[in-house]
Amino acid sequence: MTRPTPLLVLTASESRATSSPVTGEGAPDADLFDAYSRAVVSAAERVGPAVVSVESSSGRGRAGRRPERGGSGSGFVFTPDGFVLTNSHVVAGAARLGVVLPDGPTLDADVVGDDPDSDIAVLRVTATGDLPVAPLGDSQRLRVGQLVIAIGNPYGFQSSVTAGVVSALGRTWRSVTGRRIEDVIQTDAALNPGNSGGPLVNARGEVIGVNTAVILPAQGLCFAVGVNTAKVVAAALLKDGRIRRAYIGVAGQNVTLGKASARRHGLAVGNGVLVQSVEGGSPAGHAGLISGDIIVALGGERVAGVDDLHRLLLADRIGAPATLAVLRRGERRELTVVPEERRASGR
Repeated sequence: MTRPTPLLVLTASESRATSSPVTGEGAPDADLFDAYSRAVVSAAERVGPAVVSVESSSGRGRAGRRPERGGSGSGFVFTPDGFVLTNSHVVAGAARLGVVLPDGPTLDADVVGDDPDSDIAVLRVTATGDLPVAPLGDSQRLRVGQLVIAIGNPYGFQSSVTAGVVSALGRTWRSVTGRRIEDVIQTDAALNPGNSGGPLVNARGEVIGVNTAVILPAQGLCFAVGVNTAKVVAAALLKDGRIRRAYIGVAGQNVTLGKASARRHGLAVGNGVLVQSVEGGSPAGHAGLISGDIIVALGGERVAGVDDLHRLLLADRIGAPATLAVLRRGERRELTVVPEERRASGR
């Protein structure tokens, strides 16, 4: 059975443009298409050799058997001596990790450092020579509508390339720990399971994001951690093997203050963090914080919610006394808290 011939309907202006020679009226459209194609091809050729598949084993397996296979994701080599960037959730719970090079062998990999709060992990593989490297760009220079290319291994299909645009900038995303990841890139470059940890690349062949998540069953809603965030996290992981963050030891929730109360205490934003519990022996406990207090500032900076508190509890506050402003039974009090280094995040 023969297939029907597709019917192409053209308007008069489209017909004239289509019938023009390549150098004539139709040339600009053809040139634009060629430029787009060249950009995608060039970026894929530049970064593709550095993109790897990350395979995890969830257990050692029984005697005489191979380890049980866990999951798989993507990653990319960012130093010639074998350091690989990927997502934290790709390596979570793995007893053993392997990195598969494009058209190459599978190499054993070790976790150098892992930060679930930003969904970034750094691996190390040992190779006989220098490995191809994906150059890192600057995610602050991105613009909405800009061409981006995603490279990875969705469903195990190695070195798959998809293209799209930057749909939005400055998004926030919740990591597996519940902490908010700032400045996340939204794109419509298609991602699927297995793309996690792979690079999001600009037309110059520079990595500007680490692909991290999709929203299913929606289409075209894909997210990447900005490469500037990944650079900071990777540098800390390479230096210390972990990210140092401060904590004060409270469990709380966002709360809205009454307008009268906000005006009375000179708060432009009528929100704060209601303390639900205080850990025994924690910095907050030593400072005299109690359940029912409402935190409205830390170190002179406004706290309008739990995310603000997380944002302010950075490494430079560890061991440094800070003023904690709270509302207690309608009265404002200022306590002195000395944040400590937070224990490693649980999974």
